[in-house]
Amino acid sequence: MSEVALYRKYRPSDFKEVLGQDQVVNVLKGALEADRIAHAYLFSGPRGTGKTSIARILARAVGTSEVDLYEIDGASNRGIDEIREIRDAVRVLPFESKYKVYIIDEVHMLTKDAFNALLKTLEEPPAHVIFILATTEFHKLPETVVSRCQTFVFNKPSEALLSNVVVETAKKEGFTLDSDAATLVALLGDGSFRDTLGMLQKIVSASNDKKISYEEARSITGAPKRELVRDLVSALFDKDLAKGLMALREAGEANLDMATLAKMLLHSLRQIMLMRYAPDMLAIIKKEISEDELKFIEAVLKKPYKESLSAVLMAFLDAYQEIGRSAVRELPLELAFVKLLGDK
Repeated sequence: MSEVALYRKYRPSDFKEVLGQDQVVNVLKGALEADRIAHAYLFSGPRGTGKTSIARILARAVGTSEVDLYEIDGASNRGIDEIREIRDAVRVLPFESKYKVYIIDEVHMLTKDAFNALLKTLEEPPAHVIFILATTEFHKLPETVVSRCQTFVFNKPSEALLSNVVVETAKKEGFTLDSDAATLVALLGDGSFRDTLGMLQKIVSASNDKKISYEEARSITGAPKRELVRDLVSALFDKDLAKGLMALREAGEANLDMATLAKMLLHSLRQIMLMRYAPDMLAIIKKEISEDELKFIEAVLKKPYKESLSAVLMAFLDAYQEIGRSAVRELPLELAFVKLLGDK
């Protein structure tokens, strides 16, 4: 396998290769076809969703060569002096392109004075300059800056899309993954193309052969065992609070990542909910999970559980949000179990 990181190796090079951001791509392509190029764009959204990749694609699409493309890290160049240098540089004509393009990543990291200096440039930019600002924290940007940009919001890709990316990328590298393994990698990628492909690279680099099973992927990534997740699901549907708390205690003693465990539990509960309330989705779900997992879910659905599955999912969704703030990592999950099964 190439030493080049997978997320760089398979980074989209034109609009047709971009996945999961149709709402951005379609508007940009339409503007290019109509020759209505804005002088400033603002791309916001979660990490690893393609903001800088699309910024580079847009720069190429307007005919900007590498020598006239400037990429700036807002976290490292956040002061007023750096922005003043940009303000002075934009006055110089491009070397060989129609436009000079400045991509400022993590723009929310700029200081207040730097934003004020940038604002002056955005108000009256030279005709030969395009700014593309990118941020993961839109709420930290001054409204005065936002209002002077054409804004695009990037969405997190779905787990189904990430899973498909994992399978296709692995295939290009000469590997095959079980569907459950691909789903696990997508789940651990947490809505980021970059993180998902980074996790895949870790797995294929450590694999002993070209066929990767769920258990091999789980072992390499250090994810909780599927049996643990099933024990927690069974405890819920059997209304066995002691069993659920004991499973969580064992997870804590094993120093497992509680956020990952919560995501895996939510993923399993969501599939159960969909199969209960939308049986027509069975064919779709079958493609995403193994036969063994399907049998487990079908067995769970036969149990006389009458409580609202949406309430169960909300309880664990709230617990997932609290894990990072809890002094005891397993406590939010324990509280969710007590809330759902205690005093009944």
